[in-house]
Amino acid sequence: MEQHNTNVVENVSNSKVLVVDDNTANIDVMLTFLEMEGYEISIATSGEMALHVARHDQPDLILLDVMMPNMDGFETCRILKGDPKTEPIPIIFVTAKKETADIVQGFQSGGVDYISKPYRQEEVLSMVKTHLQLRQLIKTQEQLIDELNRALDEVKTLKGILPICSYCKKIRDKEGQWHQMEKFISDRSDSQFSHGICGDCFATLDLGGKF
Repeated sequence: MEQHNTNVVENVSNSKVLVVDDNTANIDVMLTFLEMEGYEISIATSGEMALHVARHDQPDLILLDVMMPNMDGFETCRILKGDPKTEPIPIIFVTAKKETADIVQGFQSGGVDYISKPYRQEEVLSMVKTHLQLRQLIKTQEQLIDELNRALDEVKTLKGILPICSYCKKIRDKEGQWHQMEKFISDRSDSQFSHGICGDCFATLDLGGKF
């Protein structure tokens, strides 16, 4: 099984970040902060555009403005969280609203955190990095779980009844394909094979008196 380091997740500089804001001046400020860190940035100027970009580009994080015309940030977030394709993407709200009710609404719609306007560079970069690291860690854990489940499936295969050809001794897998016994078992376990001749077979062989 491939080895992963889940203790420390440091390098997130190649992560993809989607910035959503209907005000291009706000976008420019955010881009100035983020591009210095090496993030791959995409932008959207409306909730509708954000839905399209998120589904197509699959960013690692979304910075989402709350106050936008037609579809505000809360509604955009709820739609993203209702789509299995975009549901895992963490969303940080960017808002001038600081009332408790607004903050609670942001969390209830699926946001993981919020950044207050006007922006403070240190706060933005620290929060973005933290949630990107969490996202990367979750991805790694999901991969480990998937690998573990595949390994368990292989163990179950070896523990169950194996269809074997009574003539050539090949084994049939669950997809119906036939494999040499040695390769089938080696691919699914840590077993290695060496070859010899058992006593019964040795007794039936004509080896010309060489043994």
